[in-house]
Amino acid sequence: MKKVPLILLIFFLTSLVGISQGELDIQRKAFYRNEKSIGLMLNSTGYGLSLRYGERINFFNKKIFEGDINILKHPKEYKTTNPYGNRRFVFGKLNFALTLRGGMGFQHMIFKKIDQGGIAIHYIFSGGPSLCFYKPIYYDVLYRVSTYEGELRSETFNVSIHKPEEIYRQSSFLKGIDEIKIVPGAYGKAGINFEYSKQDRIIHAIEIGVTIDAFLKKIPIMASEDNLRIFPALFVSYRFGRIIDTKTPLPENPEFNQKLSPVSIGY
Repeated sequence: MKKVPLILLIFFLTSLVGISQGELDIQRKAFYRNEKSIGLMLNSTGYGLSLRYGERINFFNKKIFEGDINILKHPKEYKTTNPYGNRRFVFGKLNFALTLRGGMGFQHMIFKKIDQGGIAIHYIFSGGPSLCFYKPIYYDVLYRVSTYEGELRSETFNVSIHKPEEIYRQSSFLKGIDEIKIVPGAYGKAGINFEYSKQDRIIHAIEIGVTIDAFLKKIPIMASEDNLRIFPALFVSYRFGRIIDTKTPLPENPEFNQKLSPVSIGY
């Protein structure tokens, strides 16, 4: 799982060479650029979804407000297949966990996009409170009742009695939903955002960076002694959205737009 964000990062950076130049951008620009975007995230501790609102402070800077939901995985999760067919599960996993984050931060423009095929580069950082929700995972365990007969019993994992060959499948996800527990914590995030959309009011971006989640106690994901309270991670995210509240557009005359300096038609 840890290799995936790095592979995607290498692929993205090599693709920049091919798309970094383009036609001169003669679209009507907007001075007032708030934005809304959605991010699909893949990271070394799971995957998730991010919602973000950016509020313009000045030409270079925005305040950002965001909410994330992430599936949280233990670094040592490995799926295995039982001997009865292609039913895969993580042997030794006690609980399914996800995190909800809500925070605010800052976005700063490092490089402005000049032409239609260009790339705008920003750095971002954010942080705030988070909650980890976890529920027990139940397994259908096969018990032999006679030479030719067996029965399935739904049980949580017990490292002292359960073996991989005895677990037939994972039970319904809804089983154990009434046993959810919550652990409060906090998170921090920092990254670089590459925005490459050819349309002035549409957002397409790749974002890479690091996150850290810290909780008040260890999250018992696995039946082992090395469960974690702090989860550092690398992430890569594809973001899409649009500019909102656009006001005071420039005239449509291309010659007028071209005469303006990059700062005067800003972001």
